[in-house]
Amino acid sequence: MRVPLLDLTRQHERVREAVASRVQAVFESQQFILGQTVADFEKAFCDYTGCAHAVGMSSGTDAQLAILMAMGIGPGDAVVTTPYTFFATAGCLHRVGAEPVFVDIRPDTLHLDAEKLREYLTGRGPRAADGTVRTARGNRLRAVMPVHLFGACCDMDALEEVTAAFGLPIIEDAAQAIGSEFAGKNGGTARAGTFGQSAWFSFFPTKNLGAAGDAGVTVCRSGEFAAKLRSTRNHGMTQQYHHDTVGGNFRLDALQAAVLLAKLPLVEEWNAARRHNADLYRAALGDLSDRVTLPAEPWRPAGLVNHHTYHQYVIRAERRDELQRHLAAAGIGQAIYYPVPLPLQECFAYLGHQPGDFPEAERAARESLALPVFPELRAEEIAAVAAAIHSFYRG
Repeated sequence: MRVPLLDLTRQHERVREAVASRVQAVFESQQFILGQTVADFEKAFCDYTGCAHAVGMSSGTDAQLAILMAMGIGPGDAVVTTPYTFFATAGCLHRVGAEPVFVDIRPDTLHLDAEKLREYLTGRGPRAADGTVRTARGNRLRAVMPVHLFGACCDMDALEEVTAAFGLPIIEDAAQAIGSEFAGKNGGTARAGTFGQSAWFSFFPTKNLGAAGDAGVTVCRSGEFAAKLRSTRNHGMTQQYHHDTVGGNFRLDALQAAVLLAKLPLVEEWNAARRHNADLYRAALGDLSDRVTLPAEPWRPAGLVNHHTYHQYVIRAERRDELQRHLAAAGIGQAIYYPVPLPLQECFAYLGHQPGDFPEAERAARESLALPVFPELRAEEIAAVAAAIHSFYRG
C-alpha cells in the first residue's frame, strides 16, 4: 500500500465550501491588503491561543524577522537558540546582523536543554561592566529563543528560571506548535506563544493550521510592542508615508487570512486526530523499542488534552538511512527533519563550529525520521507503515 507523507487534498474536501465562501467575500470587498478580514483573524487567533495581541505577517520567517527588528536586535547582539530546528530560526538572526549562539538539545524531547543553557551562561563569567552577558565574540546576549519542536512545548519553567537569572527575555519559536499546551510546576496550563515576551507561528500549508501559501503571525503580551510590530510589518509606518523606523513588507494578505479563518475552528479536531494517529503508532511499534525510539510526550502525564499536537511524528531509528530507503521502496512517505544541525551548515562556517560540538543535535540528525501523521491518515495506512518498519527490522 502506498502511503503519502502528507495529502492536503483530503483536508481540502472538508473545508472547500467554507474557504470558498470567505475567499469570495474578500473578492467582493476588494480589500486585499490588511483590512477587516486580517483584523478578524488576529482577534480569532488571540481568542484561540490566549495571547494578548496578534499581528498577522506574510510568513513565519517574516514574523520572526519582524520581532527581531522591532526589538532592535542587530549587529553587536547575540541570541541563544537550538542547533536542531528549521533553518529560519538561525537564518533570521544572521539576516539582522546578530550572532546565533547554539546550545545543545535534550536527548528525549529534542528541545533546547535548560541545564546546558545554564552551563553556557554561567560559563560566560562575570557580566560586563554595563551589566550585560557577552559571548566569546564580545556580542551582547539579548534573548533566548527556544523552539517548540514538532508540536510539543519546551519545559518553559526550567528555561524561564535560567533566563530570569540573567535578565534575558524569551522569544518563542512556536511555528510548529499551534494549540500545544504546557503544564507548569504551579499546576497552571498555558498554550504555546503565551510564555515569552513574544512568539511567532507559521501557517505554511503543511502546518497544523495551513494557509493557501505563505502566512504567519506574531503574538506578544505588550500593546506597545504590538504597535511596533504593526509598524514594522508595514515599512515602519506609523501614519501614511511617515516612517519612524525602517521596517519591511511583511503584511498578511486578506486572502490568506480568509483561508485561516475558515480553518481555525477545526484545529482542535485536527490536532486530536494527529494524537490519535500517534497512539496507533505507539501501539504498533512498541515492540521495536530496541531499534526505534518513539517521540517523547513530556506533558501527557499531566493530563493535558493538547499535550502534543504532532506537527511531525518523528522517531529515532537504528540504521535510519537504510530504513528510509526501505520505506521509500515500499511506497511509504517519510522525511528527515533535520539532516544537518544548524551550526554545521556551510553558511554558518564563520562561527567556527566543528563536528562533535553539539553531540545530541548531531545524533538526532543521524537518527530522526518523520512518518505520516496528518489528520486524515487512515488506520490501515498506519498499519501499513508499521508493517513496513517491522519487515525491515524483524524480516
